[in-house]
Amino acid sequence: MRNIDLESERLRYKRVSNEHLTETYVGWINDPEVNQYLETRGNYTLELLKSYIEEQQKNETYFWAIHLKNSKKHIGNIKIDPINYKTKTGEYGILMGDKSNWGKGYAKEATNKVLDYSFNEINLLKIELGVIENNENAVKLYKKIGFQIEEVRENVGVYNNILCNSIRMSIHVKDFK
Repeated sequence: MRNIDLESERLRYKRVSNEHLTETYVGWINDPEVNQYLETRGNYTLELLKSYIEEQQKNETYFWAIHLKNSKKHIGNIKIDPINYKTKTGEYGILMGDKSNWGKGYAKEATNKVLDYSFNEINLLKIELGVIENNENAVKLYKKIGFQIEEVRENVGVYNNILCNSIRMSIHVKDFK
């Protein structure tokens, strides 16, 4: 496994560790605006986060903290997990926790870097994701990057007090630019 720290134009990606075990990170998970489209929606503690981080480390998950290069500030996380090495596919997930850095293109930059790493270093052929249909900014970003809709799962859960659909999307190595 070559789970190494990565770098892109404006960002550094450090493997998530106890360095990231902070009240700020817990605050993101518990913030209704940040977690409104996540399966994990609050009631997190430092102890729960510590267990989660330790589990990711034990499993050697491809899981990075996204840091701004200029200030070293931790602004979110991104991962490819689980990975099916037989079919060479992986599941993508991202959390942009620091709301002051929303809308600056960091999610796109991080996604492109991790997709590039997944396709060219881990040698995956396909990356999949699930996104709540009402999360319009995320759906728009994924389409712009090249993800295609594979399936719409109706009425998967209540998000933002609305019964929502989930979209399954994927991108193949041959379609990644």
